[in-house]
Amino acid sequence: MASLRSDLWCMAFVRRHNDMGNMCVVARRGDPIAGQVFIEVDHLDGTRSLYTPAPVVSRGDEVGPVFQRRFARVEPDKVRERIAREIDFDPDLWVLSIDMRGDDLDIDLIKDDRP
Repeated sequence: MASLRSDLWCMAFVRRHNDMGNMCVVARRGDPIAGQVFIEVDHLDGTRSLYTPAPVVSRGDEVGPVFQRRFARVEPDKVRERIAREIDFDPDLWVLSIDMRGDDLDIDLIKDDRP
C-alpha cells in the first residue's frame, strides 16, 4: 500500500489541531510527495518539544507516518538548532508548529525506552 503524500498529511494534521483549538501552522513547506515531517510543539511555558520521523526499522507494520520524541520540554533554542541542522542536511523537510499545553498530539509514536 502506498503511503500518504506529505502535503496531504500535513494539511490534515494542521486542520485537525486548529479545529481542536490548538494554534497549528506550517512553518516550513517541504517536498509535497515524500518530504519528512518534523513537529515542533510550543508548550506555552517557555519549553518546546520536537517530534521527528521514527527510523524505518522501528516502525513495525505501520503504514502512515510514525514519530519519535526527539526532545521533550527543552529550551526553544535547542529545538531551533536541531531543525536548522536537519534543513541543512535535508532541505525538503516539512516543519509543523503547534501551540499546546499538553503532550498528546494524536500521532503514532514509537515506544520510548529511555528512563
